[in-house]
Amino acid sequence: MTPVILVTGCSTGIGQHCAVRLRQSGYRVLATVRKPEDVAPLQAMGLESFVLDLASSESIAQAVAHTLELTGGRLDALFNNGAYGQPGAVEDLSREVLREQFETNLFGWIELTNRIIPVMRQQGHGRIVMNSSVLGLVAMKYRGAYNASKFALEGITDTYRQELHGSDIRISLIEPGPISSAFRRNALSAFTRNIDTVNSAHAPTYAGVLARLEGGEEQDSSFTLPPEAVFKSLRHALESPRPRARYYVTVPTYLLGYLRRLVPGSWMDALLRRAAEKENS
Repeated sequence: MTPVILVTGCSTGIGQHCAVRLRQSGYRVLATVRKPEDVAPLQAMGLESFVLDLASSESIAQAVAHTLELTGGRLDALFNNGAYGQPGAVEDLSREVLREQFETNLFGWIELTNRIIPVMRQQGHGRIVMNSSVLGLVAMKYRGAYNASKFALEGITDTYRQELHGSDIRISLIEPGPISSAFRRNALSAFTRNIDTVNSAHAPTYAGVLARLEGGEEQDSSFTLPPEAVFKSLRHALESPRPRARYYVTVPTYLLGYLRRLVPGSWMDALLRRAAEKENS
């Protein structure tokens, strides 16, 4: 029987690449997007696509109902991927901006997952994969909202894993570092929309942040990998009889994941500050 997977955040980048590769690998892929205008391009690629806005409970409920209608009530896997980054110093983030970040990057994922788990319990199996980030392991300057959403996702996923033990529903985290994507383009929009870059105490640094975001896709680092690197981990998490709790992707994730367990916090802070300063200079 052809396995069925629901994937969020498929308009570009990791989500789109993984949706296409999963279809090529024999999956029936339900590729969801936030904007209605992004549906047709995915359908042109041969994917089944429809709208799922993670910031909207109504959209999540409608998308799950549509999914189960299409599949006759079955769903073998869920890849939670749809997210964005809200740049800016924490002191410049309003409560509403933080709420928007968490609505999309965390609350929507939990609500969607909680609607899918009963389906998987009833059918007796399922795989859930959460696309986290190296910034769910360590924090970097001017990414506070995104850091916090991914740190929270890590904790929620570890809790799910314990609570789902014995159910044959397996849940994993993927933790990519720099991956070629349109992530910066979306972050730029959030930055210019929500941050007062002129009157902030961080205004001198924001010029560098803006230049980095305007630089386009994340492919300027020797450590940057294509989305295929994430797909390889995703496929293992979906198909291995013993999927891992965590999948590190890219050298920075391995390095920082290793160092945070070994070096004092002050050393890690200094290392991460220097990395951010170099990036935004």
